[in-house]
Amino acid sequence: MEKIKSLADLKRIKENVQTKIDLREKSEQVESLIQIKVAMATCGIAAGSKDTMNYFIENLEKNGIAAVVTQTGCMGYCYAEPTVEITKPGKDPIVFGHVTTERAEEIIQKYLKNDELVADIIPVNFETI
Repeated sequence: MEKIKSLADLKRIKENVQTKIDLREKSEQVESLIQIKVAMATCGIAAGSKDTMNYFIENLEKNGIAAVVTQTGCMGYCYAEPTVEITKPGKDPIVFGHVTTERAEEIIQKYLKNDELVADIIPVNFETI
């Protein structure tokens, strides 16, 4: 165990433990939460999926959205990286491509909050959904 040298160290340890507790509690009720999977294969990471994932993690709570954010491997849409699969409770998953941090904000505000479909859904069949 690392030594605590300051109040900042103690706060950082508390935040890490709280994150682990939250993840454990959410994993027991994952079907009742929004699930967000960010593709983190080599092509996704090169395209910026790490920033996209961090953006979702940091901004979902700020927007009052209960969700589980996880990383996954290749989704097979390398041309559209970063890709994100979102599954709302009781609905089929939707895969979004070209999800930069700006697009992530649009997805949060429009799709997650208001159930509005946004551009760059893969495959492009949302006109028929």
